Amino acid sequence: REIRAITLSALAPRRGELLWDIGAGSGSIGIEWMLAHPSMRTFAIEADPVRAARIGHNAAACGVPGLVVVEGAAPKALARLDTPDAIFIGGGGSDTGVLSTAIKVLRSGGRLVANAVTLEMEALLLAQHTKLGGDLTRINISRASPVGSMQAWRPAMPVTQWSWMKP
Repeated sequence: REIRAITLSALAPRRGELLWDIGAGSGSIGIEWMLAHPSMRTFAIEADPVRAARIGHNAAACGVPGLVVVEGAAPKALARLDTPDAIFIGGGGSDTGVLSTAIKVLRSGGRLVANAVTLEMEALLLAQHTKLGGDLTRINISRASPVGSMQAWRPAMPVTQWSWMKP
């Protein structure tokens, strides 16, 4: 939930905008995006059919049945979708062509936010940050959990986030 909140803050939703949630997983970013205002729209792009079905169920359960699930792998699944105001890349961003296609199709003034937990995706984000600028953030979250009869901090995997606004 903390990573989701930071990600949504970086996406900076505005009334009437369209989000592409690439590698949507459970759909949480797109769902939260749409909950910000009834005029918001999301295309949740997900290659895994089980996850794609789950996104539809989650969207309906959370009160945003209008979220559109696009089952397929990016970048091919992105063809013919309406031009986005914002793009979030949560999964599959290191696949060939995903990040470059997202950068290309994003409208001027649009925001792109990509989260990385793998070294491969992080390397791509570092390269894009060097080339295009934007903000690079490392997010570390730890939660208290039992260690015997006491509590200790258990770190989650760190997330590297690149956020960029297209000129």
